Amino acid sequence: MIASERFERAAVLGVAVAEEARRLLSRHLDAAGVDGDGGTVMVDVPYPDAAVVTALLDVAAECFGERGDSVEETRQAALETLLQLAGFDAESQLNCGEVGGG
Repeated sequence: MIASERFERAAVLGVAVAEEARRLLSRHLDAAGVDGDGGTVMVDVPYPDAAVVTALLDVAAECFGERGDSVEETRQAALETLLQLAGFDAESQLNCGEVGGG
């Protein structure tokens, strides 16, 4: 397999991982809480989806070379990068100002 083909496959896998993280977060968005600053959304993802999200974030952190002072900071940085890769748009439930859509 040539390098460009490997790169293309890795890119497709990266987008798929980002979309899966976005799908899982969207699924649990209805029970989310919004921080007082209006820009932070807390989403409680129950087991077993939480295990999948954690694994996705750990893999993404390793792939993107994310680092933080704690495991949670590293995962948060990876989440931000994944969601950028997933490509927010105006219709995204994860990007709207109102929790749960609208």
